[in-house]
Amino acid sequence: MKQFWAKFWRENKYFLIFLGLMFMFRSACADWNTVPTASMKPTILEGDRIAVNKLAYDLHIPFTHISLVRFADPQRGDIAVFDSKVSDKRLVKRVIGVPGDTVTLINNELTINGTALQYEKTANNTDQIEHLFNTPHIVRINNPENHPFANFPTVIVPAGHYLMMGDNRDLSADSRVIGFVPRDEFVGRSRSVIMSLNYDNFYLPRLDRFFKSL
Repeated sequence: MKQFWAKFWRENKYFLIFLGLMFMFRSACADWNTVPTASMKPTILEGDRIAVNKLAYDLHIPFTHISLVRFADPQRGDIAVFDSKVSDKRLVKRVIGVPGDTVTLINNELTINGTALQYEKTANNTDQIEHLFNTPHIVRINNPENHPFANFPTVIVPAGHYLMMGDNRDLSADSRVIGFVPRDEFVGRSRSVIMSLNYDNFYLPRLDRFFKSL
């Protein structure tokens, strides 16, 4: 058996080293993430593969959440990827509240630190432009007032935590369900789609979404 593994290593060591380095790079530096749900519609669609910059916030020891170097903290408006211990899965949501923020949601309209965000209607009756200070983006709201997610009382985001919400406000299990997200659960930030497959049309590629900015 030892002779078999020794021979296997001699014949494949360069390929195995390449694989190891590739997995370490994907774990610590950059990767892509498949989006299987509609929680970030219309910004991100089911079937999108989004690029994840894992160096946006920290340099982690590969395959762990142990931070070696902290480069920056998540900012309001970031589309962030994090491994939620509460939901036991990797999630993609938008940063709404940072530590110390006071946040209220009334009839699907946010007030942050006493400032009511401005909303503009679009041609699509369910979509609105939400002006999250310097990061305007489209949110989808099907039931403006009657949905159980449409309201929450004033909360203060605790130190070391973040308030996360999906852009598809009625269909997102975000901080309204899982609570505040700890800083050490963040994996990285996404600002573009790499490629996209249409799950409703035989998984054909959506060419118009390839390398689309978010």
